[in-house]
Amino acid sequence: MPPNAPTGFDHAAALAAIARGSESELQRLYQHEARFLLGVAMRIVRDRALAEDVLHDAFIAIWHKADSYDASKGEARGWIYAIVRHKALNLVRSSLRLVPADEEVIEAIEAEHAVASLADAFAIEADLGRLQGCLERLDTAKRNSILYAYVDGCTHGEIAQRLQSPLGTVKAWIKRGLASLKECMS
Repeated sequence: MPPNAPTGFDHAAALAAIARGSESELQRLYQHEARFLLGVAMRIVRDRALAEDVLHDAFIAIWHKADSYDASKGEARGWIYAIVRHKALNLVRSSLRLVPADEEVIEAIEAEHAVASLADAFAIEADLGRLQGCLERLDTAKRNSILYAYVDGCTHGEIAQRLQSPLGTVKAWIKRGLASLKECMS
């Protein structure tokens, strides 16, 4: 969640009330988190209309699954963000499987870009492999800090809470970890 986000909202209590059928609490949760959750969805799907669809589907899921939230497995806010993230990723994955109806167009595009696409795919795969290797070389604190920031979209403050470490230390881990990744990838 962005650093300017309001604090003091009890996400666990909101989920408990939603599990009991409180529409007003669902609305309150939406008003408190929607703009931040929309940002998470936008970063993944890269289209505002699709991100809004993801957010809508996520709040329907929250409404139906609030009773499945288990505080022993993590924070309520993280559970909510995970739902949005999973919905967005599922949308991206499913859109990759869509096949246009006009097979002639597909064949023409494939023929035109076959060599470039294959080269791009190998390059992407190689980069992902290198990135994975570089991430594995980082110590656990730096790696987790970077993953929380760039995969989960957590703020420095949220990362500090998750890792139970001082804010300045987390910022330093991220800065040094990114510098190490940059050096490793070049």
